[in-house]
Amino acid sequence: MLNRLTFIIFFIFTTGIFIADAENSWLTWYEKHEHNSTPSYEETMAFSRQLADSSPIIHYEVFGSSHQNRDLGVLIVNKQENFAPGNVHDSEHLVVLVQASIHPGEPVGKDAGLQLLRDIAIHGKHLEYLDNITLLFIPILNADGHERFGPYNRINQDGPEEMGWRTNARNLNLNRDYLKADSEEMQALLKLWHHWEPDFFIDTHSTNGGDYQYTMTYAMDIFGGADPGLMGWINENYLPHMEKSMEADNYPIFPYVTYRSWHDPRSGLQSRVGHPMFSNSYASELNRPGLLLETHMLKPYPKRVESTYLMIVNTLHFLHQDKKLREVISKADEYTASEAFRQEKFPLRWELTSDSVIVDFLGVEYTKKKSTLSGGNWFIYEPDKPVTYQIPWFNQNKPAYSVMLPEAYVVPVEYAEIIERLQLHGIEMTILEENRTIPVETYRFRDVQLASRSNEGRQTAAFTTELIHQEREYLKGSAVIPMNQSRARLIAHALEPMAPGSFVYWGFFNAVFERVEYFESYVMETMAREMLASDPSLRQGLDNALKENPSMANNPYAILSWFYEQTPYYDQKHNIYPVGRILKND
Repeated sequence: MLNRLTFIIFFIFTTGIFIADAENSWLTWYEKHEHNSTPSYEETMAFSRQLADSSPIIHYEVFGSSHQNRDLGVLIVNKQENFAPGNVHDSEHLVVLVQASIHPGEPVGKDAGLQLLRDIAIHGKHLEYLDNITLLFIPILNADGHERFGPYNRINQDGPEEMGWRTNARNLNLNRDYLKADSEEMQALLKLWHHWEPDFFIDTHSTNGGDYQYTMTYAMDIFGGADPGLMGWINENYLPHMEKSMEADNYPIFPYVTYRSWHDPRSGLQSRVGHPMFSNSYASELNRPGLLLETHMLKPYPKRVESTYLMIVNTLHFLHQDKKLREVISKADEYTASEAFRQEKFPLRWELTSDSVIVDFLGVEYTKKKSTLSGGNWFIYEPDKPVTYQIPWFNQNKPAYSVMLPEAYVVPVEYAEIIERLQLHGIEMTILEENRTIPVETYRFRDVQLASRSNEGRQTAAFTTELIHQEREYLKGSAVIPMNQSRARLIAHALEPMAPGSFVYWGFFNAVFERVEYFESYVMETMAREMLASDPSLRQGLDNALKENPSMANNPYAILSWFYEQTPYYDQKHNIYPVGRILKND
């Protein structure tokens, strides 16, 4: 009897140890290290592969590589063990893409996502949401920046103990790269994106900025720039659910905080229309909800991870029950591809109005004093003294620059890089199989100013434009890009020069601003006199130019240049945009 009792006690004891060991083997690095440490790239990828190897509903695959040849991995979670995008879309699942560590110094999404996938696959939590949702999770998008690992990468941030660097190995900020796609990482992501065509996108971050009570803030394009139906669904359906759910979870949320005067809540808040160099606005221009999560850098790391976990889970809960998003997306895509869309001016730039609403803002006490050290304003926050401010929120935007969109654009073959970038975005086009002369509308650039310092490794350009009409020969290999497609909004942002993140802005066309043929002054002195003698009206044109630019009067070369520009010798392609706009009647 004693031996049997001893055996039972031993069995219970050893079984308990086995169960405990099994549970411990599925703790994430973050959980094993007191919730204030985040795993390395290798540890993260090993845990990701371990999840996929241990669960039939998770598939791990490499979708690209970094500049330093690190694999970029994605975890695909599908309850029916269906991991092909075509089959998933045929099953009418919503596809949700969650992205972490685009800024590896802000790894909350990685640690929250690994916990969530473990809870789904190993512990069977939240499985019901996968009845009609396929989840894609990228634990580390910026793998090279992630491995620039150390304790001193985020001076403003409370944990984890060590973290990665903001930019990639070429010092590019990937969350400025969605449209121009200079980086290997972004090009790989875009191929994955347009292979899967996600219906909802979440990008996870931590903030910079001032202090306040909120652990979680968010950004979505709800201030005028996105499709009206999509904005309506976000404002009327999605956000009310999230506000209620997160309040119940003791994490009240608020739109991403930008003070009108940096660090100063009493100056009021402002929210602007985004543009698609950024992750969430890129999704919006594709008529998909893009959610940017911004946990507050000064809150303890465990709270930031937990609030990120809850935002993702609460989103899955809502999408599992929602019956409207797919219809909203379908209508937005249909309208964007329609002729009616092209019959209205499309806003490319927006500006804040002076209108505001008074909102309750959960801030903290603070004082502002003049620094005797720097001479600037010194903000001293007291986080242990919460206060609710009633402050103005400026969130009404109006179009500042709009265009009528053409029926198509045509990109000449010599700009193959532009064609390739557009193809990365899943944009439909026809490649000319023979030379064609096409009447087009295009732009002449005026007042060109190139930036004096680089921005994201590029020399950006500022300018004004005027429309001109030409007949041009486009050679075999040129691309005709019709606008009767759902990506028309994105095409306009890429190819309309005045768009705030256009390819022209980013310097892809800077060579057209250069003059490469010049005159000798003694030649133009003679020719200018002959031109005036044969066409006296030129004198009035010169006088007008001198009035517009008075400094020109004291610049002999500028005066002769004006005459040179009136001759057929002047470069007819100088300051002319190579991309053509094909109008309906053409």
